[in-house]
Amino acid sequence: MTISKKAGNLNSIDAGDRVIDWLALEWYECSKRILHKKTGMGITVMLKFLEIDPAFTQGDIVYQDEKAIIAIALLPCDVMVLSPRSMYEMASICYETGNKHLPLFYDNDELLIPFDQPFFKLVTGFNYALKREQRQLLQPLKTTVKPHGNTVDTIFSKLMKLTATHE
Repeated sequence: MTISKKAGNLNSIDAGDRVIDWLALEWYECSKRILHKKTGMGITVMLKFLEIDPAFTQGDIVYQDEKAIIAIALLPCDVMVLSPRSMYEMASICYETGNKHLPLFYDNDELLIPFDQPFFKLVTGFNYALKREQRQLLQPLKTTVKPHGNTVDTIFSKLMKLTATHE
């Protein structure tokens, strides 16, 4: 079965008595344009999103009919959970994460980063509120950073200006 568009999200429909067949994805597969996977019930599915970034999230429906729904289930993974105690610490963590080109996720005032041993050792040395857990990475923190030399402020420079008078 080839699928090239989403059909909504489980949060916005009434599934009724239809069977939900889960298609398990890792966090790094959520923006893949072409994927070959099997659902929990063994149906082979080819996701083919050539024109747009699919940006899959928990509960996205990729197929539905009157009897069944195939929906995305994001698998939990090993993550670093950082709880910034100030805006300065938030900016510093975001800067270090971006400097290492690591993906960053946000959930309930916590920053989530897929586990990376060298980065874990680095941030442990900074004395941040840090823990290691199994979590779903549901909300990517997307930023747009302008090229160097641009007169428009980046998110980092705005955060640093906000915190400059506080610490």
